[in-house]
Amino acid sequence: MTPTKKTQKYARVEHAIVAVDVVVLSVIEGRLNVLLTQTNKPELKGLWAVPGGLVAPDESLDAAVSRVLATKTGLTNVLTEQLATFGDPGRDPFGRVISVAYIALVHADAQTLATTREYDAIAWRPVDHLPRMAYDHKEIVRTAVQRLRARLTYTTIARGILAEEFTLTEMQELYEHILGHTLDKRNFRKKILSAGIIEKTGRQRRGQRSRPAALYRFRTNTTQIIDLL
Repeated sequence: MTPTKKTQKYARVEHAIVAVDVVVLSVIEGRLNVLLTQTNKPELKGLWAVPGGLVAPDESLDAAVSRVLATKTGLTNVLTEQLATFGDPGRDPFGRVISVAYIALVHADAQTLATTREYDAIAWRPVDHLPRMAYDHKEIVRTAVQRLRARLTYTTIARGILAEEFTLTEMQELYEHILGHTLDKRNFRKKILSAGIIEKTGRQRRGQRSRPAALYRFRTNTTQIIDLL
């Protein structure tokens, strides 16, 4: 029997529909963080979720991701890539919704966040200390973190989180914050420099206690597959 408005506020759909969810990651104050929104739907009041939404009938998945990020987080021109598909029949209390999850990496200091009245809040939260999550979004976040840590060892994916210009120390610290362990300084710098993926900018980082450090940048904005760690 089809639910009525009297028995259920949000009618369940009869067939599967498609949504996109975006795991936006950044390193803030030495910890890997994920961008979350706090829903104000009565059934999920107070729970947090990664930005997401249903895909329109005439919309591509990538277009839906760009729209969701712009309207629900304020982020634009963000590089994203597909993470995985999540399709457990009971993952969404409002119906049979299949989620195509994406991952995005950003430099948090360069972003201005904004959300809609659909949510009570938007905030960065450490991935190792997540709040109560809606749907299966805790699983989605964990999957994204695993993917990031794996790809960090053989691609230049870290460029999405690093500032446009950075020192070698800042780059190594970023890798350590994401991987969760320290790296040998000499070996790390040798591999990074010999890989030819970064170049000096001709400028230096000054104003710190240590001597001025050379600033670097990535040679290309595309993610490269390369043996790093």
